[in-house]
Amino acid sequence: MSERFENGFAGRVAVVTGAGTGMGRELVRQLTADGCDVAVCDVIGENLRQTAAMCAEDGNTGQVLEVIADVSSEEQILAFRDAVAEWRPHVNLLFNNAGIAGGGSIVNGDRAQWDKTFAVCWNGVYLNTRAFMPLLMQAPVGHVINTSSVNGFWASVGPDTAHSAYSSAKFAVKGFTEALITDFALNAPHLRASVVMPGHIGTSIVINSMKLNSSTADAGLIDVEGMGELFRDNAPMTAAEAATIMLDAVKNEQWRVLVGADAELLDAAVRARPNEAYQPNFFQLFEPQD
Repeated sequence: MSERFENGFAGRVAVVTGAGTGMGRELVRQLTADGCDVAVCDVIGENLRQTAAMCAEDGNTGQVLEVIADVSSEEQILAFRDAVAEWRPHVNLLFNNAGIAGGGSIVNGDRAQWDKTFAVCWNGVYLNTRAFMPLLMQAPVGHVINTSSVNGFWASVGPDTAHSAYSSAKFAVKGFTEALITDFALNAPHLRASVVMPGHIGTSIVINSMKLNSSTADAGLIDVEGMGELFRDNAPMTAAEAATIMLDAVKNEQWRVLVGADAELLDAAVRARPNEAYQPNFFQLFEPQD
């Protein structure tokens, strides 16, 4: 089996981080439905078990290996890698999907929250790519898919909210992935790299982030579930739709993947008006018109 992925993912082996909810879960469901074996990790074990159960209930032919791991911990990532190596001899697809939000301000925000957000969103991509490189090198063909964000090219969620930790990490993910294109061409020509930049997708990232990374939520000052459900349920695109776009991009060897009409609109606006991207009048472009 030397062809790439244009005909699908049957018989291949994938790794998906952050597979307990959202796009990660839907990637696993669609990959296993296509006959791909998938090793999954997440920091919340209950969510991971639900993902595997859904794949079984769907009757998917691909097998699932579950490992609880925090992607910001190199020790845990290496343990995850070792479990995968015992399970399968190589990896064809690495989806560095895990992420959390938080740590908005470097001026007056909580440092622990800032560092945790950056570590999950950036170190999770870097450490997994390092850890799984030997298994990717053993495969006849391979692809690394890193989830950045629209905040990987536009470091803002509005003029009234600091957003430095998440945006910094997502810019790093974007730059790293673009650099991998040449690195792989020179040193691992059987590998490809794609950077995924979603807009507002219907996921549980708000719920999970506040559970893992919010002192105010712990103190009962924020309705975590309510805010998270609004973010998830009012999104213009579902996680399943986003996962399909990601997998189609791999099949088509597309390295730059905008996910959602809002992502496409914002990308075009930033490119057209870069010097205004952080000015108040720029945000008026996205206000509903009467």
